[in-house]
Amino acid sequence: MKDYIVEGNTVREIERDYSQPFKKPVSSTVKKNREKAAHMNVGYVAFLLFMAGVLFVVCTAYINLRNEIIEKQKSVESLQSKVAALKLENDEEYDRIIGNVDMEDIKKIAMNELHMKYPDSGQVAVTENNDSDYVRQYKDIPSE
Repeated sequence: MKDYIVEGNTVREIERDYSQPFKKPVSSTVKKNREKAAHMNVGYVAFLLFMAGVLFVVCTAYINLRNEIIEKQKSVESLQSKVAALKLENDEEYDRIIGNVDMEDIKKIAMNELHMKYPDSGQVAVTENNDSDYVRQYKDIPSE
């Protein structure tokens, strides 16, 4: 910003010292606030150091907990893969065992040695299917 002087009918430039930047006038309230901000007493410094220590402890605890969680997640993933492998092995073994069972032999043993027979039409009770492999009977089935 240039300053000009008007003398007569000509305008001349004022020579300025541009080595220092142009400063706006500052109000007294702003000056007081700046002085307060610049001045730190012992209590304030102690409080800041205490809070920095608390922040350090909290951050360290957070990082340790985060590492523990990551390790446990890896452990869970490892156990889940082991469970999947064991389930696959168990299914293969079950299929092998079932493949060796002859249902006709079981039927002959049940009918001839254990004297079992097919049920009559009135002896069959129909229950709801709960998608389970077996039914537990806690009470007698009511007759109709």
